[in-house]
Amino acid sequence: MIHPLSLFACSTCRVSMIEGGGDAAGWSIFFLLVVILAILGGIAFFMFRIARREREFFDPSLSDDYQPTDS
Repeated sequence: MIHPLSLFACSTCRVSMIEGGGDAAGWSIFFLLVVILAILGGIAFFMFRIARREREFFDPSLSDDYQPTDS
């Protein structure tokens, strides 16, 4: 049976991954996933915070009277 890793890597990379690098590669992927999720979470947090503050401190005198035309 063909090992799935042999389909994606050259023989040198595959052997070194199987012998000892697999754990490090897995942890590095997990670390990068955590970093990406933290950044996306921070962006979402600040977007919701800005929207909430806009709703809370909205001054109607500063808005325009735009009425969309029906086409």
